[in-house]
Amino acid sequence: MRYVKWTLWALLALLVFAFFHYTLPQRDIVRIADTYEKRIDFGENSIFWASPDVGNNPNAANRDVFFIQAVRPNGKVMVYRNEDTGWGWPPYLKFDTSNLQTEAADLRSTRDNPVWVAVRHYGWRNEFLSIFPNAVGVKQVEGPDVTLIPWLNIVILLLLAFAIFWVVKIWRQFRERSIDPLLEDAGDAYGRVGEHAAEHRGRVRRWLDSWRGPRRG
Repeated sequence: MRYVKWTLWALLALLVFAFFHYTLPQRDIVRIADTYEKRIDFGENSIFWASPDVGNNPNAANRDVFFIQAVRPNGKVMVYRNEDTGWGWPPYLKFDTSNLQTEAADLRSTRDNPVWVAVRHYGWRNEFLSIFPNAVGVKQVEGPDVTLIPWLNIVILLLLAFAIFWVVKIWRQFRERSIDPLLEDAGDAYGRVGEHAAEHRGRVRRWLDSWRGPRRG
């Protein structure tokens, strides 16, 4: 039973980690190689695509999506999609897809004369499932070795830890004031019932013994 409990807790922790890893913003230092637009027919991976741009048909089976092709300092490639999040989840309130595509196109550079850019995004990249992270911002930086501190993530995680701390504290107080006394009363009542039952069994046994008569040696 203990292993089942720890397995469930591990699965819950993994789900929470995956949720925040997908949702919280991340920043990649890359060189933008190209930008393009492609018609996408949504299938089984539609959950990993954002909603259509505000004003477009939300029930369309396909639509044009902007993409940003980039190269990391180590030479590995990365492709980002560029879609509005609108009023949906995650709550980035992104409505400037076209503007962001223009900014990314303006920051394109070559291997011989690179311009390094910090691309802020959320989501995952998976070639097998054709999943792309969604870019929500681009900003030119000094070089590939620049240090970027994720202040927003730090604040969000601290607030989350603070909220969990207070929830646990309130739950412990509620348990100590309400649940534990009920359990103690129930235990005392069960003990009294057990004592009465034992006393009743003793009376019945003595009554039966009275009918058996005295034992013969």
